[in-house]
Formats: sequence, C-alpha cells, structure tokens
Amino acid sequence: MASAHRGGADERRILVVANETVGGETLRDRIRERSEGFRSQVLVVSPALNSPLKHWVSDEDEARQAAQERLDRSLARLREAGFEARGEIGDGEPLQAIEDALRTFGADEIIISTHPEGRSNWLEKGVVSGARERFAVPITHVVVDLEREREELQR
Repeated sequence: MASAHRGGADERRILVVANETVGGETLRDRIRERSEGFRSQVLVVSPALNSPLKHWVSDEDEARQAAQERLDRSLARLREAGFEARGEIGDGEPLQAIEDALRTFGADEIIISTHPEGRSNWLEKGVVSGARERFAVPITHVVVDLEREREELQR
C-alpha cells in the first residue's frame, strides 16, 4: 500500500504521526537520531482528534484548530533544529491519516508518537500494532511523557 521512497542513499523521508505529543523533546530527539547522516525530509501528520465525550459537546473545528496550533509550534522547532519539515492535519483516525499521507509521501520510516501506557488512547486502540500490520514501512514507536518533560524544564 505504501509508496516506497526511491530517493538517493543519502536521503531519508520520515513520516511522523503525533497529536498531543507532537511538541515533545523526546520525539525531536528520536527524529534527530533517525536522521543522522542523511539529508532528511520530515512530514508531520497530526490527526484531528476529539475525545468521545468532547465530540458530543464541541465540534470538529476546535479539535482541528488545536491540532494545527500544536503542529505549527512543532514544525517551527523542527525547522530551527535544521530539519526540512512540513506538516498537515490528518484524518481523526490515526491509521487512516497514515494511509492518506503515504499516498503522497513515500516514507522510508514512520515514527508514531504516543503518551505513556495508561494515558494513551492510541495504545489502547492498538494504533502502533495496527500500523505495523497494515503498512510495509518500518515503524518506530516513541513514548513521550509530556508531564515528565515539563517537570524537567522547571528544575
């Protein structure tokens, strides 16, 4: 299903799928590690998610706007770090968002960023394992603990 990247040996195309964790330092560190030694292009897709409860009391526009704001901040940080990065808001279903992105972005690798176990809806729903079963692209799972990162910043 996924279009394979056919670029040069010194190029790497990384598809990053993250929502609330998109601005995490742990995620940026992993992108940096996976890009080392390559001229990398990064596409960050943030699915516009709405929790089941919020779905009944809000509209999808709020979820998309919040996702766009997080995405914009993350892209600015990635570009400051020297990455060629662009982003888009994806389908609210993460696996569909990945499939949609792979239609136009031939990724060499997919990085899926989640909250830690117990706080991650994506892990509960099997997004990472589902992606590994569904896509013929190497998948890297990154756990971003935003609470821990905030605590470390305050020290």
